[in-house]
Amino acid sequence: MTEQNAVTQTTDLGSESNSSTPVQKVDLLGMDRQAMEAFFKSIGEKPFRAGQVMKWIHQFGVSDFDEMTNLSKALRENLKSVATVRTPKIVAEQLSEDGTIKWLLEVDNKNSIETVFIPEKNRGTLCISSQVGCALDCSFCSTGKQGFNRNLENWEIIAQMWVANKALGCLPKEERRITNVVFMGMGEPLLNVKHTFPAARILMDDFAYGLSKRRVTISTAGVVPAIDMIKAEVDVSLAISLHAPNNELRNILVPINEKYPLELLMPSLHRFVEGGHSKKHVTVEYVMIDHINDRIEHAHQLVELLGDLPCKVNLIPFNPFPNTDYKRSSNNAIHRFRDVLENGGLNVTVRKTRGDDIDAACGQLAGKVKDRTKRTLHHVEMNLKQKTN
Repeated sequence: MTEQNAVTQTTDLGSESNSSTPVQKVDLLGMDRQAMEAFFKSIGEKPFRAGQVMKWIHQFGVSDFDEMTNLSKALRENLKSVATVRTPKIVAEQLSEDGTIKWLLEVDNKNSIETVFIPEKNRGTLCISSQVGCALDCSFCSTGKQGFNRNLENWEIIAQMWVANKALGCLPKEERRITNVVFMGMGEPLLNVKHTFPAARILMDDFAYGLSKRRVTISTAGVVPAIDMIKAEVDVSLAISLHAPNNELRNILVPINEKYPLELLMPSLHRFVEGGHSKKHVTVEYVMIDHINDRIEHAHQLVELLGDLPCKVNLIPFNPFPNTDYKRSSNNAIHRFRDVLENGGLNVTVRKTRGDDIDAACGQLAGKVKDRTKRTLHHVEMNLKQKTN
């Protein structure tokens, strides 16, 4: 939010032209520091109040202004009249046998999103959503089959971090269980930069969660213009959902490739790492689908495509979901594929599947989407036709 927008919102709050109209309160949860400082300036307060309130909200998990005891009583009363800290309702919580936790969060009366916490020995990763559904319709992804409703707002994105800390019973100021955040949940983050970037800034702000740039990762299917914006706006880590080494196959698996083909995508990845520190790289995500993209010839093509790009390749066994004809590659096929990449000089990891018993694995997040694209109905009809033929 710009300073002008913050001032405009606060001015609207003070309007007395229609006493029967409910007061539209400003939501502080999704404000980054610049927006928060502009808000406090607009209500006649010093900018340093922004840091105080951000600490209360994000580091101590406080949403009640009365509990913000280093603020004057007058300021607390004023905040209650003009501002709020909205948090979504947890509709359901599922615990996997491997410790992965999935939360279904209600963001409005029609839609819910999914957020996943993946605990590991030396870190804990939170996978957060950026949209309700997804507009890209990647053929191997359950989220894309749900259709698309809308972008999540700033507060709805950062609220996933806030709620997860609460649910885990920890406070970032005292105990950090969430050490990494990845924008790899529902939606394409770079089709929602207006809200994704401020949320990323809050994650990295020392007055909020204080994560380093390398511990916040935005994953994209390849929205080239927005990839070029990352370094200037947030400079976080980047993951690319590649999944195919040539345009013909990628057009099928990742349809946005028709708009931003590999000839445009690959140079943007090189631009991302240029001028950064010596360890800056791109994480390449590659879902392994049986007899689709897992052949030896595909591995050799991938080596040639990535070339000298500083990158790490994650090979991800395909995670099945209802009404898909795709199957997971065999372990032998995955290991043969990995060996070709490693012999070609690439840094490769075969990702261990986590949370698949609760549909929390990569590509399985679905949530509850009031589809505005009618894609859900389309896929159901197509599936019925296939079964009757």
